[in-house]
Order: sequence, then structure tokens, then C-alpha cells
Amino acid sequence: MLSRVAERIYWQARYLERAENTARLLNVFSNLLLDLPDRTTLGWSDLVRITGASEIFAQHYRNANETNLARFLISDPCDVSISAMLANARENARTTREVMPSEAFEGINELHYYAQSAAGKADDRSARNEMLEHIIESCQQIFGMLAGAMSRDAGYAFVRMGRALERADMVSRMVDVGARKLFAMLEDPAAPPEFAETWQGILWMSVLRSQSAYQMYRQHVRRRVNGEDVVCFLLHNEEFPRAVIHNLTTISKVLPRLPNHGEVAELVNMARSELKHSHVPELVERGLPERIDHLQIRFAVIHDAISRTWFLPRT
Repeated sequence: MLSRVAERIYWQARYLERAENTARLLNVFSNLLLDLPDRTTLGWSDLVRITGASEIFAQHYRNANETNLARFLISDPCDVSISAMLANARENARTTREVMPSEAFEGINELHYYAQSAAGKADDRSARNEMLEHIIESCQQIFGMLAGAMSRDAGYAFVRMGRALERADMVSRMVDVGARKLFAMLEDPAAPPEFAETWQGILWMSVLRSQSAYQMYRQHVRRRVNGEDVVCFLLHNEEFPRAVIHNLTTISKVLPRLPNHGEVAELVNMARSELKHSHVPELVERGLPERIDHLQIRFAVIHDAISRTWFLPRT
């Protein structure tokens, strides 16, 4: 397989997964703000922080309110909007149509044009939520087409690798913002104990729902929703397909199908080992945000190694 083809397949999967996750975040965040107690400080600026696009947002908008954030993350001509991600996914799919089922490309093409035509709905919350649900379902259908009809060759290995790395990164971002807001709330001397308990339950339940994880969490954990169990589930659960360690395991499983995978495999196994042996109760008590930052750096290093190994010309 040509390196340019492999790179486009990899990025097609990442852009699709990123678009789906951004739609999930917007959808859940709208409902979260309605459920939180009045004295909480959670605002739309936290959503910008999750996406890592604070500097780009500040160049276009002064206020981090619902309308501006919705436009920024849905329809703006910037790299972090859903419309831009789907346009990039379509362009990558268009140039690699010969290696994937035609139905998958048609699905990506239709979703791209749907997002373009529905971009004007960003200001209306009801219409926006309906549009976001459609984008989430369509992305899942496209990945289902790829899983059901694409040969298990190098091309599909890059699909799975791109999707898994993108998903692991986004799940870690959600855990990160939940931890940071929780720590800020717990350090507030004016916050009564009952307020802290209510706030924590709502916050972590929203984190679970952003990953469609609430039902599976309830099957594995038979206690009330709390930060320690949610973090453990989303980071360490090998059986849940959106958990970080599950996605690192997925990458390690597909690597043997690719040549020269030694460096990437070593980095993935290192990240997986560190995560597996981290003590969640201690992290939640003291250093979870720092550990998540370290984990996200690991993901960036893995991506760089993937690019060096298979996409960039060898010197």
C-alpha cells in the first residue's frame, strides 16, 4: 500500500471519529448546563478547552457563549468544526475510494453535504440537537459499513488504528475536564457537602453519557455514580469499546498486520502499561489532571511515530 493512501485512510477514520465525538460533546453539554445547580461555574469555555481550540476560538469570538460555541464547533470554516472535519473526511475518502466499500464513501459524501446544508441550525437548540444526533448515527453507520464489508488488510488496520487513537484521546479529554471542574468545586470552601455530592453525580453522569457509557457502567459498577468509579471505568475497562485502555489494546492488535511496527508497538505498550498500573483512587485524590496531561502527550508521541513509520518519506 502506498504511504499516501495509508495516510489518507488513517486520517479519514480520525476525522470521522472526531466529528462524532464533537457532536457528542455539544449534545451532552447543552443538557448538562440545564441540569447543574445554579452556583456551579461550568461554562461554554470548558467545551472549547476540551477540544484544545481555545486560541483559535479567541481569534474569532470575544464571548464563549452557547451561540458562538455552537457556530464555532458546527459550521465555522476552521479545522475544529464538524463541517470542516467531515469535509476533510470526504476528501480523504474520495482519493482512496478503490480500497473501501463504495457504500462507505457514499455515506461519507451524504453526511458531508448534510452537515453543510444543516449548518444554519446551529443557533436553535432543538434543531441543533436533532442535527447532532443524525451526525452521530451516520458516523456509526459508516464505521459499521467499513467493519462489515472491508477486507482485513493493511487498509482496515489503518482505519482501526486512526479511530482508536482518536477515541482514546477524546475520552481522556472528557475525563480531564470532569476532574478539573470537580477539583475546583471541592476546593471551594463555601460549597456545602450536599452541594458537592449533587454536583459530582450530575457531572460524572454527563461524562458517561457523552460516551454512551451509562448503561454499561451500571452493569459493571453497582454503586451510585462517582468520580473514582467513572474514571476507572473510562480509563481501565478492557471490555468497554470506548475506554482508553481498550483502544490502546485495539491498536496493539492491528499493528502486527503492518510492516516496521516495532517503534509504534513499543510506545503503545508503554502507554498501556502505565495506564494499567496507575492507581485511580490515588490519582482522583491528588494528581488526575497531571496524569491525563501525560497520557495525552503519549498519544501525540504515538501519532508522531505512526507518521514517521508509514507516512513520511524515509531519509
